[in-house]
Amino acid sequence: MKVVGIIQARMGSTRLPGKVLRPLAGEPMLARCVSRLQHARTLDQVVVATTTGEEDDAIVDLCRARGWPWFRGECDDVLDRYYRAARQYGAGVVVRVTSDCPLLGPRVVDRVVSALGDADLASNVLPRHTWPRGLDAEAVRMDALERAWHEDTNPATREHVTLYIKRHPERFRLVEVNNHHALPEMRWTVDTPEDYAFASRVYDHFGHDRFSWREVLLLLRSHPEIAEMNRHVMQKALPA
Repeated sequence: MKVVGIIQARMGSTRLPGKVLRPLAGEPMLARCVSRLQHARTLDQVVVATTTGEEDDAIVDLCRARGWPWFRGECDDVLDRYYRAARQYGAGVVVRVTSDCPLLGPRVVDRVVSALGDADLASNVLPRHTWPRGLDAEAVRMDALERAWHEDTNPATREHVTLYIKRHPERFRLVEVNNHHALPEMRWTVDTPEDYAFASRVYDHFGHDRFSWREVLLLLRSHPEIAEMNRHVMQKALPA
């Protein structure tokens, strides 16, 4: 069964426009995300899923220049974008990650994929965050994604791809992938200028993208002022 990692990416962002192409240690943030996800051992392919919007031509240009597989689809209906991208690339299992997570841990992704087993979805943000925010990963079987694509009629939840599945545990088999030591106070995602400054400090320290998430944790413990840079940023709430 083919396992395809799909990174959703677009230039539009209410709090930090164009963030996916901002540099981190000399490389676009999206390139850092792709590189880190490609190091996951459980994936057969990594695909960038962007939109048909003109502003996202820049993302497609980067994909073409780097030789990355890519797909263009709906802007707000991200579930549709994932479903159609997964079909185009013949996925049996889809691994969902986002382009605002440049500290994504390849071994964390492997743990999520390995936990899927016979379930419909495995997630490390279910039912709550026990990993640093920014290490989010989910693995979903294609047939479950297709059921959600057919059944979810709420545009607000379709924007979050797997939210319909997670909110219907009576209909889908779900697996939680929790961290042994909960670290929900850690914010490693990039959604604001403060988040970007934080990620830049981390990448400037290492100078590459081959570091592990545990090495980031050690860095922040020895330099707590870096973690304080974006600790006050509030995460956007999920739709009701």
